[in-house]
Amino acid sequence: MTRKTRFTFEKAERLTHKILIGKLFSEGNGFTCYPFRVVWKAADLHSEYPAQVAITVSKRNFKQAPKRNLLKRRIREIYRLNKHKLYEELEKKEVQIAFMIVYLPKKIMETKDMEEQLKKAMQRIPREYEKHSKPTETGSSVHHDSAD
Repeated sequence: MTRKTRFTFEKAERLTHKILIGKLFSEGNGFTCYPFRVVWKAADLHSEYPAQVAITVSKRNFKQAPKRNLLKRRIREIYRLNKHKLYEELEKKEVQIAFMIVYLPKKIMETKDMEEQLKKAMQRIPREYEKHSKPTETGSSVHHDSAD
């Protein structure tokens, strides 16, 4: 599906389904690309978009809501401007993925540093999907039988 590149972040692109968010943490896969932890799960999203995302910043690390909101706003903006590359990769694989971006540090980082790392994390999502979606081959396990 070819789509004109639009740098928007619509409601349909946001992960809001509480059950799916719960399944992300119980059944999903994850990786850390500091300063972010990305938890993802392949899912049928019933959406025209190949991905839905939720962004979270720990209340434990940032007690004041304005600081948490600032970080979420920056992450959302970085995602909005760079999501088209992720969408292209996911559309090639014909898969829909729900994922959550968790901000880990206790300090507010520079936006350019966050952007660099979030781009790396977003490039890694399709590779992680490939790695975890391959069925295990029954003949590839290690056998310790002696053929004399």
